[in-house]
Amino acid sequence: MRPKVIVMMGVSGCGKTTVGKMVAEELGWEFVEGDEYHSPENISKMSSGQPLNDDDRFDWMAALNSKISKILSAGESGVVACSALKNKHRIHLAQNWEDQVLYIHIQGTFDEIHQRMEAREGHYMKAGMLKSQFEALEPPENVPAYDASLTPEQIKAAILQLPQVLV
Repeated sequence: MRPKVIVMMGVSGCGKTTVGKMVAEELGWEFVEGDEYHSPENISKMSSGQPLNDDDRFDWMAALNSKISKILSAGESGVVACSALKNKHRIHLAQNWEDQVLYIHIQGTFDEIHQRMEAREGHYMKAGMLKSQFEALEPPENVPAYDASLTPEQIKAAILQLPQVLV
């Protein structure tokens, strides 16, 4: 199997980390939590209820691109959970590895995801910031997409059947 990185993308609270961990475990690949690559300044900004702008996201995308490069350069595969809301973010993430990065979009309604975010504890991204994520989202074209209302197990099973994952 050719090394690849799957980027689980979507707005905060859609389930990308949950599903990404499950897919990585099933495949025996490394899992990377994109939130861990935010600068302390970004985390502080989001914790105070301020959404990130593109300037804030630039170094975050560069750090994740570096991690993707490290994984693929080592001949390994991995799963990365990252919002990747805009096309330019996705281009930056996959830079130099476009043919080895597969995006998977988990999508849902604002109300459904807002309800999930209200219920979760311990995350700096609060439900009040979800609107800014939906406003920034540029839905990707020609990318496998799954409805967040499916169970994580259903989404994982569907992803594992994708020809792009099996190759």
